[in-house]
Order: sequence, then structure tokens, then C-alpha cells
Amino acid sequence: MTNSLLSQQLDALLTNETNFIANLSNASALLYQSLSDINWAGFYLYDETNDELHLGPFQGKVACMHIKNGSGVCGTALQQQKVLRVDNVHEFADHIACDSASNSEIVVPLVKDDKIIGVLDIDSPSLSRFSPEDEVELVEFSKTLLKHI
Repeated sequence: MTNSLLSQQLDALLTNETNFIANLSNASALLYQSLSDINWAGFYLYDETNDELHLGPFQGKVACMHIKNGSGVCGTALQQQKVLRVDNVHEFADHIACDSASNSEIVVPLVKDDKIIGVLDIDSPSLSRFSPEDEVELVEFSKTLLKHI
């Protein structure tokens, strides 16, 4: 399988860059500028001490600062260590509404060398915005990002 254009762009952007926060910042900006029909793209970083996610670099409106492991879409994806693609967040039990304009969401857990880094979170104002193809592309994007962390 060849890398998607988005993953290729990320790889080129982050080559020889080692700053964790800067790399996440540029990754969120690339997603926000490249994907259509989204209103938030960014990262929540895992804090092992408190067993929760903390807001990391992102593009979009202000967001929740802390998400408990197992809470909301992000915390559930973290707990289950699997991608969650939610067509209608308002029907998701325990959904955390950081932005009431968000209607669908995709969350990709980020793990490197068995260490939980956090999650990639993308929201859309449209219902059913994220397809299985989007999921494949964003998993690939996340793997490319993890090479640079």
C-alpha cells in the first residue's frame, strides 16, 4: 500500500524535526487545512499519573482541557485502544460536548513502542462525515506521525 498524499506531506514536513509539540502542532495544522468539512483537528496527550488525556496542539475552537480515561469518544478510544468513528456524537453514550457544532468524530489512539502517547481527534459539523477510507488514511497518517515522535 502506498502512502497517501497526506501522509507523504506530513513525512516531508517533519523530516529532521525532533520537537514533539512542534510536530504535533504542524500535524494538526496540516489536517485542518487539508481535510474538508471539519471544525476541529488535534491531539489529546495521555497523562499516566492522572490516567487522563490533556489537551495538546490543535486547530479549531477552544476545547476540553481534561478527559478521563474511558470518558467520551476520546477517552473510550484510549481505553479500548481502537479507532472510533462516530456518525452522530449526540447518540454516543457519555459524549463530551466541547463544541455543540460538532456532529461526527473520529479518534485514533497513538501508541509507540507499547507506550500510550494519546489520541488524534477530528470533529465535523456534518453527520456521518468520516468514512472507512478516512479511517485508513488517518491511521496511516498517525503511523507516519509516530515515526517522528
